[in-house]
Amino acid sequence: MTLSLSRRAFVAGSAVLPVACTGLNRALPASQTEPGPVNPLVRQRADAQVLRHDDGFYYLTGSVPEYDRLVLRRSKTIAGLATAEERVLWRHQATGPMSGFIWAPELHLIDGRWIMYFAAGPSGGGEDVFRIRTFAVACDGPDPMTGNWQVLGQFQAPWDSFCLDSTSFVHRGTRYFAWAQREPGIETNSNLYIAPLASPLTLARQATRLSVPTLDWEVRGFKVNEAPAVLARNGRLFMTYSASATDARYCLGLLSAPDDADIMDPRVWTKAQEPVFVTCPETGVFGPGHNSFTVDEQGRDVLVYHGRDYDRIEGDPLFDPNRHTRVQRLYYKADGTPDFGVPVGNGPMPVRLLAADGVALAHDGIRLVAGAATLAATQFRLIEDAPGVVTIAPILRRDDRVTIGEDGSLGLAPAVDGAAQRFLVQRAGSQSIRLESAARRGVAIASGATVALAPLGRATAWKVD
Repeated sequence: MTLSLSRRAFVAGSAVLPVACTGLNRALPASQTEPGPVNPLVRQRADAQVLRHDDGFYYLTGSVPEYDRLVLRRSKTIAGLATAEERVLWRHQATGPMSGFIWAPELHLIDGRWIMYFAAGPSGGGEDVFRIRTFAVACDGPDPMTGNWQVLGQFQAPWDSFCLDSTSFVHRGTRYFAWAQREPGIETNSNLYIAPLASPLTLARQATRLSVPTLDWEVRGFKVNEAPAVLARNGRLFMTYSASATDARYCLGLLSAPDDADIMDPRVWTKAQEPVFVTCPETGVFGPGHNSFTVDEQGRDVLVYHGRDYDRIEGDPLFDPNRHTRVQRLYYKADGTPDFGVPVGNGPMPVRLLAADGVALAHDGIRLVAGAATLAATQFRLIEDAPGVVTIAPILRRDDRVTIGEDGSLGLAPAVDGAAQRFLVQRAGSQSIRLESAARRGVAIASGATVALAPLGRATAWKVD
């Protein structure tokens, strides 16, 4: 967990601290003490992919604003990717079909060889620069950061048409390729396709069309289904994709299929009729999309995506440079399907606080509740104002903090500099913490029929999720 600390807040908060305060990191469960990612993770890296490899490193690549090169960085932690040295693997060529825009790279280890897929077009201006096709470069050694990268060739797509956003995955022993392409005879910008691979650049059988943009949220600005990403969980195969124009209308859709089904049969795939991840003005993230999946250092699923900090764009959104790489925890609903929530906004990663019965602390407007709530309403940032002292900020109400009223009630109120919004973090077990009031010592936030202050005890223990 990464926490902010200001000099002003430190001085104000220290007045209520006991001398023996241990600090937040010592009070948190062991799995929460390492500094975590801060969003945006990497600025001006769109179409983000983070790959955790079995060498212990996380690898990050993405589109650069100049669209002229392939880049790669790595770190032992997700948070470390923010400052990791970035290597240029390959630059676009002087002439020819790979001399223009370079888009949406993805790194994969296929049959022991590092391959990076990307989309490219020719230079020269005009509409010809959008003659985008899919290509690959390959590394000549086992270390993608130090090896030499050379062009492997062009993906042999079913049609010579607009083709981009390729990914590869292994399912039940077969390596598949999924991508976006414009199919002749279908008046869309791009649809989604899948097929097994015979080699990194050739298909083993005829492709299957999985999805065509037809729903209203898929055709805003452009008729787009692109950027597939695959996740196998809970007996199902999930495929996210991005839809509509690349401004604030950009969003994620979801396809799913039973894990044991023939995924080359389009009839086994179900399309969610509503987008699963969209612009969120409350958290200040616009146009979230083009995602990938990874796992954090504890093995928990993480969503990687890009999004802007604003919605008003001058000119073509593709040439606005500020699509930043962002990450956040991916949770699941009771039926096993992913719960994407909302883009969590800039700052440290939020957490959920779970009572002993598994019910999450949440808010309904300015009321604190424990019970049924949307995922976003259960996500809070623990912002450290002094060692071991935090304010608790809901992601959907960025200017508010959990506050103790004069009558001892708990709720949300605008952030102020005062003890009523400060809580001392104490270890309450191997995986739990206690949030003791800095203004009313001896009582802490407790879960029950209502969320209230209670004497330190079992009811005041919260698991950090």
